[in-house]
Amino acid sequence: MLQVIVSGKESLTPRVCKLTLTSSTGEPLPDWAPGAHIDVFLPGDMIRQYSLCGALDAQHYQIAVQLEEQGKGGSRYIHESLQCGAELTISEPRNHFPLTEGENPCLFLAAGIGITPFIPMIEACLAGNRPFSLYYAVANGSDNLLSDQYTLLANVHVHDKATQGVRLNIDALLKAAPADSDIFVCGPNGFINDFLSLSARQGIDSARLHREFFTAEPIDHSNDGSFELEIASTGQIVSVAKDESMLEALEDNGFFVPVSCEEGVCGTCITPLLGGEADHKDVFLNDKEKAQMDRVAVCCSRAKTPRLILDL
Repeated sequence: MLQVIVSGKESLTPRVCKLTLTSSTGEPLPDWAPGAHIDVFLPGDMIRQYSLCGALDAQHYQIAVQLEEQGKGGSRYIHESLQCGAELTISEPRNHFPLTEGENPCLFLAAGIGITPFIPMIEACLAGNRPFSLYYAVANGSDNLLSDQYTLLANVHVHDKATQGVRLNIDALLKAAPADSDIFVCGPNGFINDFLSLSARQGIDSARLHREFFTAEPIDHSNDGSFELEIASTGQIVSVAKDESMLEALEDNGFFVPVSCEEGVCGTCITPLLGGEADHKDVFLNDKEKAQMDRVAVCCSRAKTPRLILDL
């Protein structure tokens, strides 16, 4: 864990503020790469994940936080209570949404606060002379988080729904994308799900698709049943009741699994699966990864077989 000081707080829009975080010890912060995020630990045992959106600078980190009116209180605390000079605990950067290596073109599709991981990706493409196009959907102009240094670029397109009257045409953008392009998407769940549906309909190779969810869809647990976990290292059997998660059952039996979001979004709790068939409920693994049945998100997923064997 890292101890940081809130050295800057700036309102970007009425609903989004930017925090600048500086090491409380004066030591350089760990390096990171475009697409990385950090966990921020807040009062009340709240943990929130935010994409790093500033310069690749070891002297400070920057995150943008959108106020979620219907959220659980983390963003409200940051907006209304957190002040400059406050000390925070954060994780070291982790990256589940990295910019791919190579010289092939990139297509970036963003909506709302989902623009944040793309800002350092744009900088990396510009620095490496890598071709890219960014299409950024906003509800209206006041929601635009991009500064003029980006919006004035010929390959950056801000789609203002209020002005243009229609939604961003993801289908047309996918059809026009070069066949060798890597395609990245981040934004609200509906935006990403539309992207995944359209890309599947067009037969785009899933290896070219990269997505990052910020929140999980509500999971229906009404048909959940009980099952067992076998711990490969010891042979111990752990029972999972129909009204508890694998994570809860493991913790009750003394097995520690790193966890963060507890919603199947961040991938922190992904655990190797050696046997059995998981009922995947997370949004972190893609369809191909889920079909491989070699890992499982223990915070939210269930079992289709009476027993799962975990590599613990």
